[in-house]
Amino acid sequence: MKTLHWSESETHALAPYAMKAVESQGRQYPEMEHPFRSPFQRDRDRIIHSTAFRRLEYKTQVFVVHEGDYYRTRLTHTVEVAQIARTIARALGLNEDLTETIGLAHDLGHTPFGHSGEEALRELMKDFGGYEHNRQGLRVVTKLEKRYPEFDGLNLTFEVREGIIKHVSEYDQPEVQEYDPRLAPTLEAQVVNLADEIAYTSHDVDDGLKAGLISAEDLDRVRLWRDLYGKVSGRGLEPELARYAAVRDLINLLVTDLLEQTGRNISGRRIRSVEAVRRQAQPLVEFSPATARKHQELKKFLYENMYRHHRVIRMSEKAKRIIGDLFKVYTKQPKQLPPQVAGRISSAEPAARVVCDYIAGMTDNFALEEYQKLFDPFTRV
Repeated sequence: MKTLHWSESETHALAPYAMKAVESQGRQYPEMEHPFRSPFQRDRDRIIHSTAFRRLEYKTQVFVVHEGDYYRTRLTHTVEVAQIARTIARALGLNEDLTETIGLAHDLGHTPFGHSGEEALRELMKDFGGYEHNRQGLRVVTKLEKRYPEFDGLNLTFEVREGIIKHVSEYDQPEVQEYDPRLAPTLEAQVVNLADEIAYTSHDVDDGLKAGLISAEDLDRVRLWRDLYGKVSGRGLEPELARYAAVRDLINLLVTDLLEQTGRNISGRRIRSVEAVRRQAQPLVEFSPATARKHQELKKFLYENMYRHHRVIRMSEKAKRIIGDLFKVYTKQPKQLPPQVAGRISSAEPAARVVCDYIAGMTDNFALEEYQKLFDPFTRV
């Protein structure tokens, strides 16, 4: 099989500013190319088959897993991000495979218990090199996954690794010295940044309404929601169907606005290549100013009324105590770690970093079980 079929299809199908796999900066460890799967397709498959990806099923988005099986988990959020990002990439003529791969990988470094878990580890690790979930995600795919005899990690392409470490949102401001912070990431990575925001605001509205943490009446104060919900509720739909319709319309409105504004940016700045994308000081993928203001208003509402709801805060504070207690026990007495984990501790890998890796990789359920085993005298160890 000497013909790389994917190379020909990319050349004809993608926009000039799209990242083509044949132009990738490659892998850390050279590998033979596959005749039918591009490097970005292979990266996607490696991520899907990884241990870290499977664990996302039982990691918190907003609601801890045991609170109900309706609510989004870190895995379902990831799938929604990848789906939204791929739609945007196709409409812009970008590389869908690269976009989907970055979307599927963007939360691999997340802790159990959502952002409260990350806050706990950040505080615990402040004297030991710090903790940031994008950097942890890069660590997962370059070191912690053990699936190949020739190298540690998944040996992903440069563009996927860059997309992980340069993922930016209100919660994520990573340091990216080793991936040249002077250069903007690919448009595919920029798409994932905004797809992440679209996904979490829309599904958090849905989950918040379902859980009763917020109400339709409360949301009526938010212009973006008021306009959309007013249209669908006027059709005489029952409340649940009206909610679903409004959430769909919210996603559609944000995606459409993003496509239109990004198209104007690409045209107005005369972007004709990936190199031109990388030279831009400001992101090319963005909402229009008017929609950005309305979206910010919705995010502010969710922060004040949902993420700071007393039920969410109670679980968040409980999660911080659980992670803090696990960290203290494991670092003080590493022999309580599983042998394969404790065996990693060395001068190059101090106990705090090994324990951090171990806790960050836990699911909600596993962290709760470990806590019981360590602190409940009536639980078998």
